[in-house]
Amino acid sequence: MTVPAPRTAPPRSGRPPGPTLAASVLPADFSRLGDELRALEAAGVERVQWDVMDGRFVPNLTLGPDIVAAARPVVDMQFEAHLMVADPDPMLPRWVEAGCERVIVHAETCTHLHRTVARIAELGALPGVALNPATPLSAVEHVLDRLDLLLVMTVDPGFGGQSYLASMEPKIRAAAAMIADAGLDTDLEVDGGIDVTTAGAAARAGATVLVAGTALFRGQGSIGTRAIALRAAARQVAGERRPA
Repeated sequence: MTVPAPRTAPPRSGRPPGPTLAASVLPADFSRLGDELRALEAAGVERVQWDVMDGRFVPNLTLGPDIVAAARPVVDMQFEAHLMVADPDPMLPRWVEAGCERVIVHAETCTHLHRTVARIAELGALPGVALNPATPLSAVEHVLDRLDLLLVMTVDPGFGGQSYLASMEPKIRAAAAMIADAGLDTDLEVDGGIDVTTAGAAARAGATVLVAGTALFRGQGSIGTRAIALRAAARQVAGERRPA
């Protein structure tokens, strides 16, 4: 098996102010997926998150790596696989082969989390770990220094279009503090119910990556105008943080 070299993530120090925007493709029109991805790229969305669900860990079935592989030549955005599956380890190579620069697994599904994170890195991808709302930060404390990304879920995974759990904001703040206290450059991603009314709160709590699905693919205007609105909501917080 030959694993392609992953695309390099842009240096975090050179990114514009405000959180990175990632698009969850779950609500996309899959009959015209290529056009949807090109519209995201034209709107300046930096990442695409592929929501992989197995009907076991979460009560839904979504997509496989062949769809990701077919989409990979269409755009130059980073691809990340969010594996909401009961047993991620056997399928890790498939998602890297398909073109995902980053692979995110759930701490709840990994019996040997250190081993799983190390395997993702061995395959040439950036490792991430996701936590369900009820899962404490202590579940990732001992692998944090090995992660490119920590994902705090602000909904229970399994379906798009759910309402943002504001009760997760203390957890986001605690995660941001944990990363800062360890002197790490780990991204802090938030996923679930992100829209123009919640993006600012998630960013204010410390999120550096915001995953949006319905807010990008549904509603008035184009994907471009919706992306602008999301960025404005999040970047206002970045402005608040700048010293006078």
